[in-house]
Amino acid sequence: MKLSIVIPAYNEEGSIAETITTLYATLVKYEIPHEIVVTNDNSKDNTENILKELQTKIPTLVYYTNTGPNGFGYAVRYGLERFTGDCVAIMMADLSDDPEDLVKYYQTMQSGNYDCVFGSRFIKGGKVIDYPKHKYWINRLANFIVRISVGMRYNDTTNAFKLYKKETMEGLKPFLSPHFNLTLELPLKAIVRGYSYTVLPNSWTNRKHGISKLKIKEMGSRYFFILMYCLIEKFFSRGDFKKK
Repeated sequence: MKLSIVIPAYNEEGSIAETITTLYATLVKYEIPHEIVVTNDNSKDNTENILKELQTKIPTLVYYTNTGPNGFGYAVRYGLERFTGDCVAIMMADLSDDPEDLVKYYQTMQSGNYDCVFGSRFIKGGKVIDYPKHKYWINRLANFIVRISVGMRYNDTTNAFKLYKKETMEGLKPFLSPHFNLTLELPLKAIVRGYSYTVLPNSWTNRKHGISKLKIKEMGSRYFFILMYCLIEKFFSRGDFKKK
């Protein structure tokens, strides 16, 4: 089973090389067939030149430049329309996600034949390193609201780092979110539409270089929109979008 990893990158010249080389080394170590798909989201720094250089050393790396419209959701969606693997994970360009966790996701999907494998930083075995306190509490509140609204136990829907089978990802289309609310749209749609999933503990480490692109003040209403959309689908669509 070929694994694709979609990585959105905007002005990540300080992180992208370490992220990709670490990811590649880990996947080679475990002999996992893969491709690393980077969407350069019209970066204004040296990100694209670094990607060109990395391609000469890493044969499984492909990258595309999204000239617009731009934004986290658009960049991820650009990659999701172009990957070629049997399953696809979304990872961040700043090495906040651990490639060793990705290996566990992949192995679990294979052994359990799950449609999705989700991670949680907030269950036994999970951890966060250098998480800004205000973001931590906003995250926990948002995930509590989502969990209670949908009626589920999963407590980390807003983290992008998840693994989906190709046919699962096809079943989640069309995508609505142009921004970080895509991180909520994908798992909620999967859960509401009846795709099988399991949850593993994973770790998260704050970036060493650059600045986070997530603007919390701008995202509240967008997350709420996606939550309401998925609730309307759950209660009023009469199963039209359910996994067949």
